[in-house]
Amino acid sequence: MRLTQQANYSVRILMYCAANDGRYSKVSDIAKIYAISEYHLFKILPVLVEGGLIETLRGRNGGVRLAHKAEDIYLGEVIKTAEENFHLAACFDTGSYDCPLLSNCKFNRALGEALSAFFDALNAYTIADLTQDQPGVRSLLNIDFGDFAVAPVANSTQ
Repeated sequence: MRLTQQANYSVRILMYCAANDGRYSKVSDIAKIYAISEYHLFKILPVLVEGGLIETLRGRNGGVRLAHKAEDIYLGEVIKTAEENFHLAACFDTGSYDCPLLSNCKFNRALGEALSAFFDALNAYTIADLTQDQPGVRSLLNIDFGDFAVAPVANSTQ
């Protein structure tokens, strides 16, 4: 199984926002640091907004930020939000696959258990876990608050 670029970039966006400590992050900054086109990020953002993972603010001081605390955003949920489906085999898509074994298939059951274990492993980590070394992560992402750190914008969901 291989995750799509959308899932990969979704995690990266959330990590950047977590490292930015509650402040709104500019999409242009995120795109630049990860060498991703802004156009591509703008295609991913609605999925993250609809999934309740980020919030956006338009305007000069706007951008994107986490909709919840980083420690409340589990990696498995991010991946589920970002991926379209998890059909490990054709029989996972029961609407388009007709197999006489489908109702009692041990192969399908084994794949389902493997997928469940995959998400259990991912849900052992949060976005906070991925950005735990805040100063190191900030440095790698070129996030600098300078000498006049601006207080994070209040967030009613945090």
